[in-house]
Amino acid sequence: MNISPIRTEKDYEKALKRLEKIFDSPPKSKEGDEAEILSLLIENYENQHFPIEAPDPIEAIKIRMEEMNIRQKDLVGIIGGKSRVSEVLNKKKRLTVDMIRKLEKMLHLSASLLVKNYELMK
Repeated sequence: MNISPIRTEKDYEKALKRLEKIFDSPPKSKEGDEAEILSLLIENYENQHFPIEAPDPIEAIKIRMEEMNIRQKDLVGIIGGKSRVSEVLNKKKRLTVDMIRKLEKMLHLSASLLVKNYELMK
């Protein structure tokens, strides 16, 4: 087992190839331990070099609605009337602080995600 830090794209590619070879090794075996360590190094490299941006607030709401099987009409009363829900989800109107508080509770999304700025559609 010759594990070294992943500092370059070449190191990263080499680590991925090695992990692919030993991925199905039994846990607590020499190669199993190597696979576990390599996966942590790869994850660390990916987090530093390929960060995933959080979606804008409206996209996050839509994703969570889909995950929770919530329809647009279920947000009536949370965001406002039927037309207000449509305007917000179509980025015609911005979320208000009150809407953010209610959506945070209902959809279990962090307020810090919901307060992010986003472009309104014209």
